[in-house]
Amino acid sequence: MTPLPPTSTARPAVFLDRDGTIAIDPGYQRDPSKVALFPGAAAAIARLNSAAIPVIMVTNQSGIARGKLTEYEYRGVAHRVEELLAAHGASIDATYFCPHLPGECECRKPGLALFQQAVLEHQLDPARSWWVGDKISDLLPAATWSGRGILVETGEGPAHHAEAIANGFEVAADLEAAVETILSHR
Repeated sequence: MTPLPPTSTARPAVFLDRDGTIAIDPGYQRDPSKVALFPGAAAAIARLNSAAIPVIMVTNQSGIARGKLTEYEYRGVAHRVEELLAAHGASIDATYFCPHLPGECECRKPGLALFQQAVLEHQLDPARSWWVGDKISDLLPAATWSGRGILVETGEGPAHHAEAIANGFEVAADLEAAVETILSHR
């Protein structure tokens, strides 16, 4: 899939992964009552909101295809994440998810389909945007559009540290540190 060029009114955004980046990932989270955010994650997103930077969450949810959770359960967890963020004055502008197994689609990260949808629906400029996640697959779309990526060392981040550096991505301790880097480059 060829990346789409931005429009003249396009603005930069921050594309965030959910599990392992914003929320603690116990594996195939299906119980909203057990959702926990990483310390500082809500405050970091609130800082992006205050800076009027669109925050777009893109998440792979293969547990749906694997039968580990239903789409209804996924949506319950997603709603709980939004509630926890809102309690701290933070919000996500849009959420996109892939329910498929690896190799079944173009929407699963690092595929571009969900990012292209977000770019079109929200008039975003991917070349001026940031990708933040705890896996290299969360960051690879940044390279496609010459955007910037930051690996957070929460979740599975430590296992992807060397590959992130080798691919020219930055590394931050957590989402708070990543947002500090993003805001310092404005």
